[in-house]
This record gives sequence, C-alpha cells and structure tokens, in this order.
Amino acid sequence: MTSTEAIAALKQKFPQATDRASADFPAVNVPTAELVAALRWLRDEGAYDMLMDATAIDWAEGAKPRFEVVYQLFSTVSHEYLRVAAACTGDDAEPHAPSVVGLWAGANWHEREAFDMFGIKFDGHPDLRRILMWDGYPYHPLRKEFPLAGLEAPLPGADIEEETNTRVISAPMAGGPFVATSGEMNLTESEPRAKDESWNERSEKPQ
Repeated sequence: MTSTEAIAALKQKFPQATDRASADFPAVNVPTAELVAALRWLRDEGAYDMLMDATAIDWAEGAKPRFEVVYQLFSTVSHEYLRVAAACTGDDAEPHAPSVVGLWAGANWHEREAFDMFGIKFDGHPDLRRILMWDGYPYHPLRKEFPLAGLEAPLPGADIEEETNTRVISAPMAGGPFVATSGEMNLTESEPRAKDESWNERSEKPQ
C-alpha cells in the first residue's frame, strides 16, 4: 500500500493518530502510549518493514511537548517512505519514550544516539548508554541550550587531565552556516540558537 493509504488505514486502526505537516513524505503523529503498536502495525500490515532512521526533535524550552521522537520508515514492497512522530513523556530534564528495539534491532544504535545527544530515556532498551560521548559527560549536545562552540567539561579520564593539565574546552565559531556576517540578516532567532562565539585566538573570549 502507498504511504498515503497506509496512514489512512493507520488512522482508522488508531483513531487518535493525526496528520503531521511535512514537506516531503506523508507523516503522522501518534500518541506515545500507542507508538510501539502503531509501528508494529505499519511493519506487519502496511509492509513498512525497514526502519531507515530514528531520531528526536528538541523544540526548545517552554514548548509543549518540548521533545518528540521521529521514525522514518520505508516499504520494501511499495518503495515508499513515511514518517511517524510521538511526543516524549516526562519532563525537560528527563524525557521518556518507549524503545522499538523489539521491532527493529537496528533501533538499538539510533536510540542510544538520541539518548546521548538529547537525553531521552528509551524505556525497555536493552543497553541504553552513550554512543558518541563518554560515560559521565554532563551535557546533551543536540539540546537547544547547548551552544555551537560546546561547553568546557572534564576530560573522560582523571589521569588524562592530570597528565595534560587541561580540560575539554569550547571552540570558537568564527563563521559557518548559522553565523550572520556584516550586512546580512540577523540570524539570532534562527536555529540553532547560539551565543556570541565570534572570539578566536586573536580576539579574546567575552566574559
């Protein structure tokens, strides 16, 4: 079945599912409590059997919901894509979503990445731990409040820090795709929302 047909059938099966605005593939929002069942139905009944990606969105502090999980599915039968999203439960400090590793083994690493970068706890995940940053790293780099240049933090090993006499330091952003130059539009309100990071080795970091 096509992605449009699959979403229409999904909405009949799960009446609380709603259409989601999308510029590319057909997309649908489903209640968090029905997420695993909806994805299982799409896999088994709709032939959307391949999980291409599982990721998350941080809509910034104050948004309700602030965090969402998003799944990109592909059908090896119809050769079409569709997208499924669900709001995370919990609070900003510790958002939660159900794990779908039981449906697709490949979700294991996707969920670990979202846990690492956004701090989302995937309930039922068999081995939820960081995959990019080290254990004990105090931040989640894809959250909106995390600056583009990064934040100073201890190195992963005390012996390394003692030997090098340094820490993980933030790096200046002297230009780049999200940095407005003189005469251009002000990107202060654009994403990601970064602080002043125009300092470099010749220009002192502002206090």
